[in-house]
Amino acid sequence: MRNGLFLTAIFCWVVLAAPTAGESETALLGDESDGSRAVSVHLLELFEEEGEKIFPDDDPLLPFSIRQTCGGTCHSTEIISKGWHFNAVDPNIVGGRAGEPWIFVDAATCTQVPVSYRRWPGTFRPEEIGLTTWQFTLLFGRHTPGGGAGEIESENPDEIIRSFVSGKLEVNCLACHNASAGQDQSEYAMQVARQNFRWAAAGACEFGSIKGAAIAQPETYDPLMSDDIAVTYREDAFDPKNQVLFDIVREVPNERCYFCHSNKVIGAGISEKWATDEDVHLKAGMKCVDCHRNGLGHNISRGYEGEEQVLDPSRAALTCQGCHIEGESLAGPLAGRLGAPIAKHPGIPTVHFDRLSCTACHSGPWPGRKTYRVKTSRAHALGTQNVNKSDDLLPHIITPVFAEEGPYHSAYIGTLVLKSECKIGPHNLIWPAFWGSMEEDNVKPVAIDIVRPIAGKVISTEDLPASGDWPSVSEEQIAEVLALLSSEGTVEGTPVYISGGKLYSLDDKDPNQLSQTEHSAAEAYLWPIAHNVRPAAQSLGIRECEDCHSTSEGFFFGRVAIDTPIESGRECVKEMLEFQNLPAFYTKAFAMSFVFRPMLKVVAIVSCAILGVVFLLYGLKALDLVMRILAGKD
Repeated sequence: MRNGLFLTAIFCWVVLAAPTAGESETALLGDESDGSRAVSVHLLELFEEEGEKIFPDDDPLLPFSIRQTCGGTCHSTEIISKGWHFNAVDPNIVGGRAGEPWIFVDAATCTQVPVSYRRWPGTFRPEEIGLTTWQFTLLFGRHTPGGGAGEIESENPDEIIRSFVSGKLEVNCLACHNASAGQDQSEYAMQVARQNFRWAAAGACEFGSIKGAAIAQPETYDPLMSDDIAVTYREDAFDPKNQVLFDIVREVPNERCYFCHSNKVIGAGISEKWATDEDVHLKAGMKCVDCHRNGLGHNISRGYEGEEQVLDPSRAALTCQGCHIEGESLAGPLAGRLGAPIAKHPGIPTVHFDRLSCTACHSGPWPGRKTYRVKTSRAHALGTQNVNKSDDLLPHIITPVFAEEGPYHSAYIGTLVLKSECKIGPHNLIWPAFWGSMEEDNVKPVAIDIVRPIAGKVISTEDLPASGDWPSVSEEQIAEVLALLSSEGTVEGTPVYISGGKLYSLDDKDPNQLSQTEHSAAEAYLWPIAHNVRPAAQSLGIRECEDCHSTSEGFFFGRVAIDTPIESGRECVKEMLEFQNLPAFYTKAFAMSFVFRPMLKVVAIVSCAILGVVFLLYGLKALDLVMRILAGKD
């Protein structure tokens, strides 16, 4: 009897301790290449989330699971899900250079705040503004390839129950690797908005469609017992062996990247989309993944200088310099890869290469006297169904802002390095606006669920513009909301409002008045941009030095708009050079010197000519003297 119990215990321990197929972090059958560049045919059986095989005559018919279908025996989804597009929620991942954040917007409370699970300075973690992983997925899962927060269980009991209805938003390989014209990411976004997380991948692919919405179902809903949410597969999707053909490609088509990474620049002089030039590399026939590459781990190359210290040294070949500047590697010369022209930059002082990134001259919209606004896919839900197409839609992102790239941490081979070269390059910028609490000198956001009912007593939702722009708010209204936050005791510390680069708080002497101060929490959040890349003939400085070095040009003296819902601050601007840590007087004086440089060149040339004539005359006299001596004359 004891031996039987002992063997039973050992058996249970082995079963529980052994990793399941889904947890394996070893490369599987389809993860190791034999070197062939031919495209593998993906004729696959479909499996639902519990691992049961799907047949076309099943009742009920369930959506297929990417983890079970792709990750059963072919691909290690555990390794893939640690890639750049999925690993933001991992606290052990170093975020590298700051990138585009997710931007939480609530016009009714005058809020636009950059959030990120990565620890980029200037962003806030979603939970700091009251967003759980489930709420984050519902808001932003539309423009993700699944995974990340979409697969993390919420700590909120109500959301745990809801997740039994909605399912998890699994890593969706099809979002990038499906080359079929029927792959519809806008439908994917719609399924996410309906809380149909487990159905999203099937609904977006070319052979599946979904009816019903989890958001309309009670917590007791069971997809095995009801067809209120149902999947339908195209009749010819399954072959006689109950397999389905997926049009999977290794090199992701550009159109898949565009859904999450499109931009629309707004402003005077900006052409319509049909009249706007695409990135010069793409027009030359390249693909996004020619530069933004990755292996099985899906740590996709971002292509910035210094990334080789974040991941591995081979990343240096995937930067601007790696293709266009002469250099060597163990494999031979780097420059000229993929037909890239080798940049010579004749006549340009070397200080430009020490202080400027390549993108400063070659990327983004041509700088004007005023900055533009830009709408991005991730911030403005571009490409989704029924999206608000207004140019004034929040959040308001300013571009291009020529600023010093901030320092960032990188981890490689166990070392932590602080990169602080701080070259100047083009950036997008957002001015945070949120209600916060200040203790000592630290400011943290107040959860949006706390702010909404209080701000709603002062800021009427009837005043919200249909365009999605800011409501018109006065300083008196801001003071009134701050007073309510203070009197109702819902905020620890001193209630404050961050907006337009200022910290607003109630005046100590007159509680009905606002005081404004500078504060680090109110500083703009900037992230570097690299596209669209312009050809060399359209780069800054191609005409003359005054493309940048002029008091009338935007590179140093452009006016960066300050964005705020407060009426009194809407016309405020900052000069571009304030973001470059340059002294205003010296920069202006240096720029003004270029006015006289043509004249100085003429003077210098004439002076050199006169000196040349003088030297020639004295040289001829010296030669005459030498000839006399050689001739023996006195």
